[in-house]
Amino acid sequence: MNARSGHAGPLQLRNWYDYLRQAEATAARFDGHYLAGHFEYEHPTRLQTGTPRRMRRAYRVRIAYSEWGTRGAPRLVCCGGVANSAMRFAYLADALRDRFHVICMDWAGRGASGWLVDEGDYSLASHVEQLRQLIEHLGGAPVTVLGSSLGGSAGIALAARYPRRVRRLILNDIGPYVPKSRRTRRAQALARHYVFRDPADLMRRIGAAQRNFGPASDDVRFHLSYHQTRWSEADGGRVYRHDVRALQAYRSDAGANLDQWSDWQRVRCPVLVIHGLQSDALLPATLARMGKGRELQLMHVPDTGHTPILHDRNQIHFIGEWLATPQPGAGEWCVLHAR
Repeated sequence: MNARSGHAGPLQLRNWYDYLRQAEATAARFDGHYLAGHFEYEHPTRLQTGTPRRMRRAYRVRIAYSEWGTRGAPRLVCCGGVANSAMRFAYLADALRDRFHVICMDWAGRGASGWLVDEGDYSLASHVEQLRQLIEHLGGAPVTVLGSSLGGSAGIALAARYPRRVRRLILNDIGPYVPKSRRTRRAQALARHYVFRDPADLMRRIGAAQRNFGPASDDVRFHLSYHQTRWSEADGGRVYRHDVRALQAYRSDAGANLDQWSDWQRVRCPVLVIHGLQSDALLPATLARMGKGRELQLMHVPDTGHTPILHDRNQIHFIGEWLATPQPGAGEWCVLHAR
C-alpha cells in the first residue's frame, strides 16, 4: 500500500524530495496519536566496565519514549532490538491505545535518545537498568514488558531480578538462549557505518535487512526505514539513527552464546512468546525447554523470521486478547496474516 496515494503499488522515490514527501505522509498516519516524552537515565558506575575504576562517575543520559493511550489504563512498555527505534512499535501502539497505556522506548544510543560515554557501557545489564529506571520514572507500578530480540532479553532479566516491576512478559522471537553462530552473523552485518546516497540505495539495503520481518506493504517498510535513519549533512546522505559503538559492543558480546536459563527459571509472571516460524534465533529446542514446567502461551507467525514487526491486525488482535485475559493459561496457535 502506498501511504501517499492510498493505492497498492511500489513507492516511487526518485530523489530525496520524493523521499521527504513520502515521509510527511508516513508521519501523518500517527499525527496526534502519541506524545513524545523522556527521562534522565543515570548510568551507574557499576556498569562502566570499560572505564578505569578511578575515573568512573555516574552520569545522566536523556532516554526518549513515545506515549500512547490514557494514563491509568493497563500499561504496556515496548522495547526493541539492538538496532531498533521506538517507532517500530507504532502500529501496535496505535491499535492498542484505546485500551492500554503504551510506552515505546528508545534505548540509549538509538533513535532520539542520548548516547552513552563509552562503548563498554552498552551491555545487557545497562539495558536492563534503563528499563528498570523507565518503570520507576512512570511511577513504579508493575507493567507488561514487550521486548523484541534484545528487548526480550532485557525483559527476561528484569522479570527475574525485579519481579514486582513486571506483571506480564511478551517475548517477540527471543528466548533465554541464542547460539553464538547466529549472534556473530547478525553482529557482523550491523556493526558498520552505512551512508545511503539516494533513496533507492536506502530502500534496497533496508529491504534486505527487513526480509525476515514477515510480509509487509511498502508503506510499512518505508515507515521503518525512515525512523531508523536520519539525514547527515557531513556524510551527504542518510545514516542509521544509532551510535555505531552500541552495535560494536554487541559484536563483542556476540562472541559467546546468549544463555539466560538461570534467569528464565526465576520468571514467574505469565509469558506470551511470539515465534517467527522461519526464525534462526528462537529455535524449536529452545521453545521446548522454555515450556517445561510452566503454562506458556506460544503464537507462531508464518512466513516470518526474526523478528515480526507486529503491525498485522491479526497479530495485534491476539496480543490484545492475551493482555485482556485475567489469567492466561497454556496455549499454542498459528496466526494467519491479515489481508
